[in-house]
Amino acid sequence: MSKSLEHLFENNRVWAARMERENPGFFSTLANQQTPKYLWIGCSDSRVPANQITGLDPGEVFVHRNVANVVVHSDLNALSVIQYAVDALKVEHIMVVGHYGCGGVLAATRGTRIGLADNWLRHVQDVRLRHRQRLNHLPQVELERVMCEMNVIEQVGNVALSNVMQDAWGRGQKITVHGWIYDVADGLVKDLDVSMTGSHEVVDVFRHAFKRYPRGI
Repeated sequence: MSKSLEHLFENNRVWAARMERENPGFFSTLANQQTPKYLWIGCSDSRVPANQITGLDPGEVFVHRNVANVVVHSDLNALSVIQYAVDALKVEHIMVVGHYGCGGVLAATRGTRIGLADNWLRHVQDVRLRHRQRLNHLPQVELERVMCEMNVIEQVGNVALSNVMQDAWGRGQKITVHGWIYDVADGLVKDLDVSMTGSHEVVDVFRHAFKRYPRGI
């Protein structure tokens, strides 16, 4: 074991002992079942951990994370996670969660080259291009915050329009897709009011969501 990582193993032992002490049998129960009600689709940013932000224990939230919390129909990784969560785990809520100050969104908004991820962030740049008439006049700080929100809204739509969700809703499965944004500066999550409970809501929710922009923050 690398000595530089010993503290992580010690932290793990302390954490495991505390969890078992506070909830005897926690790990034996956890090992035999996984029944989360929530799927969290978030950013890979180390400051945005799903369980801690929501105050949930291991086993209570299924998580998929990538740079800038993007969901695209060619990403079999994300779609496989969504399908497993929906079809096998029977989650009741899917939360797409972005955050202000997202490095990926900022790079896409500013046109900053960062390497291989530039190809991935084309999806975020496409969001800006689609909404450029609403965005181009905004001061830079406000533009970047609004882009973080708009990116979440777009990804909520991508989840809702995926064949996984369309099939689930088509067979009457009760699942709601939500769009949230997290502020690293104060630790609080804000609901962006784009929740969708079925295919019939997607167009109207999208229309009303983008009518809010431009606006002051």
